[in-house]
Amino acid sequence: MPVGTQATVKAMSPRDLEDLGATVILANTYHLYLRPGDERIARLGGLHAFMGWDGPILTDSGGFQVFSLAQRREIDADGVTFRSHIDGSEHRFTPEKAIAIQENLGADIMVCFDECADPSDYDYNVEAVNRTHAWAERCKAAKTRQDQALFGIVQGGVFPDLREQSARFLTGLGFDGYAIGGLSVGETKAEMHAALEVVDPVLPPDRPRYLMGVGTPEDLVECVARGVDMFDCVFPRDWAATAARSPVPAV
Repeated sequence: MPVGTQATVKAMSPRDLEDLGATVILANTYHLYLRPGDERIARLGGLHAFMGWDGPILTDSGGFQVFSLAQRREIDADGVTFRSHIDGSEHRFTPEKAIAIQENLGADIMVCFDECADPSDYDYNVEAVNRTHAWAERCKAAKTRQDQALFGIVQGGVFPDLREQSARFLTGLGFDGYAIGGLSVGETKAEMHAALEVVDPVLPPDRPRYLMGVGTPEDLVECVARGVDMFDCVFPRDWAATAARSPVPAV
């Protein structure tokens, strides 16, 4: 999925994306909530009209910003309080708030609010998985629109027992699809592949699997072989292709 963080894929028009064969675009709930605002986008007819894109759109929940904006947020059992990277103002995200924002945005696919944690800290991942599961239950209960799909997000870092536990719990709740989060955030490729191999036989084979934030050409091949259907990545296409061929990591 091409990434249109702020409701546009940089340097590309909707016609360009159609010509390239893009079928789904990703947009960022957190950033669109801050600017121009989800309620304004709703008044303008939703993301499809706002972007001029007739195809499917997936919105994330703001869960990755729990990880990427670690110096600007505080987590508790109920949700997350952020300080805006734009003006420092305070904003509160709960599972219910994340669903309400995504319903205003009008994406075809929403994802549950979750906590993306340091993949190598076992004790903290136990806490994050428990929060993610509790928040998934609340997200499902908060959903009101029948024209939007909702994906649960499997967490658990690089730990097989936590990954399996998360996949089984979310499968038990029953979602339209399943995202796999908390990977490509510092772990090795071998650890990422091992995590996918754990969840592949657990997740329902008749529901899409979406690996969040992964998308080099090598990753696509390796991860499709491990049961993944959908990907998103902010790497420019030419950069990703070059990086995959090069023995030296790109800077």
